[in-house]
Amino acid sequence: MAARAARAADLADLDGAVSDCFACPRLVAWREEVARVKRAAFRDQDYWGRPVPGLGPQDARIAVLGLAPAAHGGNRTGRIFTGDRSGDVLFAALHRAGLANQPTSVSADDGLTLRDTRIFAAVRCAPPDNKPTPGERDTCAPWLHREVELIRPTLRVVVALGAFAWAAWWPVLRQVYGQRPPTPRPVFGHGAHWSGESVPALLGCYHVSQQNTFTGRLTPAMLDDVFTRAKDLAGVD
Repeated sequence: MAARAARAADLADLDGAVSDCFACPRLVAWREEVARVKRAAFRDQDYWGRPVPGLGPQDARIAVLGLAPAAHGGNRTGRIFTGDRSGDVLFAALHRAGLANQPTSVSADDGLTLRDTRIFAAVRCAPPDNKPTPGERDTCAPWLHREVELIRPTLRVVVALGAFAWAAWWPVLRQVYGQRPPTPRPVFGHGAHWSGESVPALLGCYHVSQQNTFTGRLTPAMLDDVFTRAKDLAGVD
C-alpha cells in the first residue's frame, strides 16, 4: 500500500488508489457490512462502502484533518463528512468562513466546492464504534503522507479535529517534511497551536461529533474562532 500511495502522481490518482484499498481486514468487513445492512432511513440508497478519499483543491493552504468517515455518512455517500450531523456542523462553519460555497453537504453530487481548503481523514474507512485502532491508523498513514506531499507547496495550516487527528500529524513531520516531531509532544486541546520551522502550523479543534456539538462542548462560535485563526495563519482573505 505504501508503494501505491507513493506512485500517485496527483490528487485524482491518489483518490482513486485510496478508494481501492483493502489493507485492514476489520475495517473492510465493517464498511461492507454497513453498506449491506444499511440504516433504515437510507435503505433505498446504494452505499459507497469503500475507503473515502479527501476533498478539496490541489493548491489548498488549509487542511482539515479528521478521524475517519462515518458509517452512514461518508461510507454511504462516498465523500468525506458528507451526509451526517458532523458534516452539517463542519460545512456550515466552512461556509461562514468563506471556505465553502454552500453550508450543507448531503451527497457527492450536490455542487459543494471548497476554497483554499482540503479535508481528509487519518483513517480512510469507517471503523466500528468510530474507533480505529492505532495499528489501523499506522497502516493507513501512507495515504495521509502522500496527500500532504501533494499539497505541500501551498499548505500552511492544519486543523486537527480531535486528539486522534492531532496525534496522527506528528509522523507527517518526519515522513513528509524530514523533521523530528517535538519532544514531548504538544498536548491536544481546543485552540491549541503549535508552529515549527518551515512546516504548517497545527491548530487543535474539538471534533465536530454529536457528542461535542449536542452537549455544547463545541459551539459554532468556537469553530468560527478556529477557522478565523487558520485563515489568518494561512494568509487566506
